[in-house]
Amino acid sequence: MDSACGSPGFAAVRRGEASRVHRAIIERCLNSLPLKAGHDSRPLWVCENHSIVFERFSPFAEQVQDFLIAIAEPVSRPEFIHEYQLTTSSLYAAASVGLKTAEIIDVLSRFSKTPLPPSTIEFIRDCTVSYGKVQLVLKNSKYFIESKHAEIIQRLLKDPVVGTARATADGADAGSRSETPARPKMSGVAPLPANRLEERLNTEYNDDEDERSYGFQIDLNKIDEVKKRCNDLGFPMLQEYDFRKDVINRNLNIRLTTSGFVRPYQETSLRKMFGNGRARSGIIVLPCGAGKTLVGVMAAGTINKSCLVLCTSAVSAGQWRHQFKLWAQIKDSQISLFTSEEQKEFQAPSGVLISTYSMIANTRKRSRDAERKMEFVSSREWGLVILDEVHVVPANTFRLVFGSIKAHAKLGLTATLVREDDKIVDLDHLIGPKLYEANWKDLAAQGHIANVLCAEVQCPMSPEFYHQYLRATSLKKTLLHCMNPTKLQACQYLMDYHERRGDKIIVFSDNVFALEYYARKLKRLFIHGKVSQVERELILERFKEDPDIKTIFLSKVGDTSLDIPEATCLIQISSHFGSRRQEAQRLGRILRAKRRSEEGFNAYFYSLVSKDTDEMVFSTKRQQFLVDQGYAFKVITRLDGIERFPGLAFRTIDERWALLREVYHAQEKDGETGNDVAVTLEVA
Repeated sequence: MDSACGSPGFAAVRRGEASRVHRAIIERCLNSLPLKAGHDSRPLWVCENHSIVFERFSPFAEQVQDFLIAIAEPVSRPEFIHEYQLTTSSLYAAASVGLKTAEIIDVLSRFSKTPLPPSTIEFIRDCTVSYGKVQLVLKNSKYFIESKHAEIIQRLLKDPVVGTARATADGADAGSRSETPARPKMSGVAPLPANRLEERLNTEYNDDEDERSYGFQIDLNKIDEVKKRCNDLGFPMLQEYDFRKDVINRNLNIRLTTSGFVRPYQETSLRKMFGNGRARSGIIVLPCGAGKTLVGVMAAGTINKSCLVLCTSAVSAGQWRHQFKLWAQIKDSQISLFTSEEQKEFQAPSGVLISTYSMIANTRKRSRDAERKMEFVSSREWGLVILDEVHVVPANTFRLVFGSIKAHAKLGLTATLVREDDKIVDLDHLIGPKLYEANWKDLAAQGHIANVLCAEVQCPMSPEFYHQYLRATSLKKTLLHCMNPTKLQACQYLMDYHERRGDKIIVFSDNVFALEYYARKLKRLFIHGKVSQVERELILERFKEDPDIKTIFLSKVGDTSLDIPEATCLIQISSHFGSRRQEAQRLGRILRAKRRSEEGFNAYFYSLVSKDTDEMVFSTKRQQFLVDQGYAFKVITRLDGIERFPGLAFRTIDERWALLREVYHAQEKDGETGNDVAVTLEVA
């Protein structure tokens, strides 16, 4: 124990640069395993619960961090000490990109300060030994389970879930022979312009003799449950697409333009997808503003086959079409939209179709033209399906899309691979493993995304509102802490300060009543679910182009897929309970790289919270994801000079009582549904 106290890592812990959890993990490692010779130069602590503590200040930090991202899930990544966790899914992902069992164990052992726990070595072997032994293959619009190991196929056929999912309508039998294409090899790739990177990803491969495989066809409607069952059995299905040998689906001849350059982390993420010359199905996690759309366009251009892009909204679909035309040489006849907003007569595209999850998953009666579009989508064998904001896919409604689409490869893109339910793990079998995840703070330090000052502004409840709050039901409490007069004053003060600095400001509110009231009171434009698509686009265009329009108010419709690179400041007055995902997605609206920088920060994120209310609890939960990414929230209890601010709203008791009566006599619009909820004033 004494020898450890002299190491830089343990000194950092004692200085308080690691959290209490990190200290407990390291001390547990020290109590169970001795330190190695030369431990000062080794940056990892590997513990018996498969957690890994990483000293970010080590001279080997860069190369070790890339390795950790490949094999483990990041738990917390503040400035000096990072925590990772080895999981079944993370080790499946490591195996999917070609890392061997012995290689994982060897590298961990080399950089660990203590000998690897035997339980961790056994866990790594158990999770990686069977990966890749079972494949999911799409042939002639039919799915097959294949393996080079006949005994594994026989075991799967005897399983009650997998065996009953076998398709027999066309006479497919267990043990039937099929061919497996040769596995390509790929050399390293240096940072290159977009068009050159595409050429390097399409490298030559060895024409080895095809190997025999055993397999059987499965029912299209049971693919989801079969993939989940294979995961549970320890045989996660590898889904790779040898697109160069696909002669059935013709090439699209889409070429990436030479005007843009790929950033190193975008190139790395693409190499994870095309690491062995084939296209792997999986998920790439990049922060908002880091160029996820470009990664998707380049993946489509590399595979060069038919591509379906699924988005969360019609606005996002339009942005994807714009990005395809910006980054790829593609004809108008090769790209089409299938959304509720697109009312043109449908013409089947020869290349890229962009739609929304709700359009594909819709089970209600469709128009004749929509039926034709859907028949085209479901009957086609797609080379690649890109799933934007992939964290929404596990929802019961959206996961229906997998019963309608047949695809050789799937690529999920998101900034926040988190959900408040436990369905995020379903993405492992619905899409594939996580192929790559970038570090937000590293990208900010390198100038790829904005460096953001995050602050929680605590606003005391006015006595009139707090008295009513203590007696109110939960629904009324939400409205009261949203409409807290001191919160509106803080919003007014911050808006004025940042508008005078020349910032473009977004004010977010989940509560539509509060959104409209604040916007009208402060004479600003607003967008929520009831605002038409045409009006939304006009407002956004004015915000981007008009120097006199410096602030807009947005409801939760602006949480995702909204491209406003001009925004440099965000003020949040109301949110969705303790949603970590929403907090990160909203921060992403201002994460585009900015030219202007003052005092190290070039973007500002304020979350206004009413003190001594439920918002305080929810705020702590909401911030957790961003804290784990290395962000620190500055707590502001008083805004200097606000009491002297000219024209400050609700200075007098009479004004605050008038607001309270207005709140209680109004009808709150419940979220974006438009349901009216009557509220009554409880007079003291």
